[in-house]
Amino acid sequence: MNTTKNKADRKSYSERLAAITRYAEKKRELCDTNDRISIELYKEYGVKRGLRDENGEGVLTGLTNISKIISFKKVDGVKTPCKGELWYRGYDVKTLIGALGENEFGFEKIAYLLLFGQMPNKTELNEFKKLIGQSRSLPTNFTRDVIMKAPTADIMNTMTRSILTLSSYDTEYNTGDIRTNLRRCIQLISIFPLLAAYSYHAYNHYENDESMYIHRPDPNLSTAENLLMLLRPDKKYTPIEAKVLDTALILHMEHGGGNNSTFTTRVVTSSGSDTYSTVAAAMSSLKGPKHGGANIKVVEMMQDIKANIKNVEDKDEIEAYLTRIVDKEAFDKKGLIYGMGHAVYSLSDPREEVFKKYVEQLAIEKHREKDLLLYNSIEELAPKVIAAKRRIYKGVSPNVDFYSGFVYEMLDIPLELYTAIFAIARIVGWSAHHIEELVTTDKIIRPAYMSIMEKQE
Repeated sequence: MNTTKNKADRKSYSERLAAITRYAEKKRELCDTNDRISIELYKEYGVKRGLRDENGEGVLTGLTNISKIISFKKVDGVKTPCKGELWYRGYDVKTLIGALGENEFGFEKIAYLLLFGQMPNKTELNEFKKLIGQSRSLPTNFTRDVIMKAPTADIMNTMTRSILTLSSYDTEYNTGDIRTNLRRCIQLISIFPLLAAYSYHAYNHYENDESMYIHRPDPNLSTAENLLMLLRPDKKYTPIEAKVLDTALILHMEHGGGNNSTFTTRVVTSSGSDTYSTVAAAMSSLKGPKHGGANIKVVEMMQDIKANIKNVEDKDEIEAYLTRIVDKEAFDKKGLIYGMGHAVYSLSDPREEVFKKYVEQLAIEKHREKDLLLYNSIEELAPKVIAAKRRIYKGVSPNVDFYSGFVYEMLDIPLELYTAIFAIARIVGWSAHHIEELVTTDKIIRPAYMSIMEKQE
């Protein structure tokens, strides 16, 4: 009886959705007509679309002491492109990663630095690591009752639903208290790998009819090690695999207050909302293909290139196909070589420069040298191809996402989890900005929009 009723309910729900879809199809032309604003009006009123000027310079909307990005320098009073730099709390990220031991995992140490503004001593680091390890747990039956219900390939949405549901288990309601919000941030940093891995396994089981593995995290392992262990049926991984993933997480951990998801974090925090709602909003921003999905596009593009060229060692053939991509004749016909160029950096992305060494080590271990050669060739040829077809203001170079997708592929991480891994790293940066906004700012962020509406009789 119940099964029959459930099927009837699902059919009824689908029919209602279909009716709304038909209505939306009828009405979408009205939206296209009445909601379209001429680009010329933006120029006329001096509106900074995307909060950036015509030269790509971001509109100054706040101050932060958490990180710093350098992509230009003043030379004889002239703004000049330079090699990119990324600083966390006063430390160059290259130095931070370079200072780690060969077998040392740095995610927890750098997370402490970003959260509290100073490097931990040995005692502080051990205490923080122990706290993170012990906090990798979910409420009783949460995995069964929340994560396994209504699984979907959209892992970011499943995670976001879980984050919001966690607020129901939280007995502290004082959203403005620093201690409470800091506790919530540490909790979310700890459990994000679980939310991602379990969400994927539920989807893979119920939607793809595959076996489901729900492993318990190991409090003695690092974030990177736990993530690999949670994802794999046999729980096994190599030291290089864990080290490369740890490096990727550190490089994606924070990137200034102006990126879309971090700015979303600060906007929602400024309204007085709680940590769960703030992080859920940031997740919704990150999942957008213009923000967190770049490495997925790189992997898809590389698969297309390999399928359409005969010899991956022939640079002339590679250059010819890249030209077709830029001319909107190949791949997705958008005219973009994904992974090349960045909204902020000019001559180089420091994260890519650091990461490349680890990518090469993993490619050798995985016997993927031929694929690495193709990536290297595209890194060399793409700037030349783009410069020949486009007017370049600040230079074109590979960004960190050019290689991160390749790394995740070599680690056998499913494509559905690529953006979720970004979130596992960026939750640290979001948390730092969430706390900084609470401590420093007492104004709600509310920019102006000029109305061009005409009165109707």
